[in-house]
Amino acid sequence: MKTKITFKSINNLAIPATVAGIAEPILSITDTAIVGNIPVDGLESLAAAGIVGSFLSMLIWVLGQTRSAISAIISQYLGAGKLQEVKDLPAQAIFFNIALSIVVLLSTVFVIEDIFKLFEASGKILDYCVSYYAIRVWGFPLTLFTFAIFGIFRGLQNTYWPMLIALIGALLNIVLDFIFVYGWEGVLPAMHLEGAAWASLLAQGVMALIAFALLLIKTDISLKLRFPLNKELPRLIAMSLNLFVRALALNTALILAVREATILGDSFIGAHTIAINIWLFSAFFIDGYGAAGNIMGGKLLGEKNYNGLWKLAKKIMLYGMLVSLALMLLCFAFYTPIGKLFSNESLVLQGFYSIFFIIILGLPINTLAFVFDGLFKGLGEMKYLRNVLLFATFLGFVPVLYLGKFMHWGLYGIWIAFTVWMLVRGGALVWKFRRKFRPLLQKV
Repeated sequence: MKTKITFKSINNLAIPATVAGIAEPILSITDTAIVGNIPVDGLESLAAAGIVGSFLSMLIWVLGQTRSAISAIISQYLGAGKLQEVKDLPAQAIFFNIALSIVVLLSTVFVIEDIFKLFEASGKILDYCVSYYAIRVWGFPLTLFTFAIFGIFRGLQNTYWPMLIALIGALLNIVLDFIFVYGWEGVLPAMHLEGAAWASLLAQGVMALIAFALLLIKTDISLKLRFPLNKELPRLIAMSLNLFVRALALNTALILAVREATILGDSFIGAHTIAINIWLFSAFFIDGYGAAGNIMGGKLLGEKNYNGLWKLAKKIMLYGMLVSLALMLLCFAFYTPIGKLFSNESLVLQGFYSIFFIIILGLPINTLAFVFDGLFKGLGEMKYLRNVLLFATFLGFVPVLYLGKFMHWGLYGIWIAFTVWMLVRGGALVWKFRRKFRPLLQKV
């Protein structure tokens, strides 16, 4: 039976995917908002949380790409009616991913201070970066494990369970943040920035346990490692490696932005930390329709339903744009209160308000990029996604960033570079999709 492309079928996947997708940025936003309001050394704590959060996001995004590869392969086999042929693939993929994450963890944990010196962190901010990262890094394998299981559920056209897991983790993190950061009178002393790290780590652990339990209970997919290796494992690894390189390019942009904001001064990195957390939150919010494209696109490709694929692209683009317009209206309506959620420092807020409008106006451009990015992952077009990110980063973002630095544009230069970056990404994906699938429509 062919997949139905309706408002209901798309939103049954997109809405839970949106909720699940914003869980990770909510963890970071919660840390940022609570840490930024610590009575003592709030500015330094905010800066450290921003720097460490950017580096951890890089690690997670770089090594978490197996999720998209698993989802793409499972959804394609589901569409082709051959799911039984890849039932042993998830366990092999997760084992590979977790082993790699432990290697990365052990290779960074002994050189933490040197890592954050590369971000131009120094003095008290550097000390806070080291103590915060030394705790949060242990949640790295847990997050990758959870993400891989999310990929399995997505491939099976199910975004409800990832949503439930993400909601539990996000709510638990918020509660623990307040308790650990500010303390519980007579029970637990205030732990400040380290308390935020422990809250995130415990929330990640609970999410991993729930994900594991639901996979065992709700599916017949086993995580027991079996041999011989599945025939699709080499393709999965190749897809993951292409996404690995893509994520390196993506995070090069994020890290360079953090580095340049840090060079500008403490108040600027504080303002940039608020801005990037809101940008990521809106990105994951919009990305729900990218996830729907990922999930349904792979299944439609497996069915060789090219008319349905074209219809899907048009519908998810429309729905994503409506969401981005709603976010724009909300951000403009609450322009001032949003900043005050994160900090009471006047210099930090001044810097943030000066560039917030750029983030808001860029939301439709981001929608274009995120929706087609998700669709291309479902189609298994990882090599093209890699090349687009390399081009957008090194021939778009980096030149504009350093032009802004040369012209002394400050934070404006950083966020103009982000806008150019997203414009190149979205434009290249739309061009490729039309070029590849429009001729197929004419043959059907």
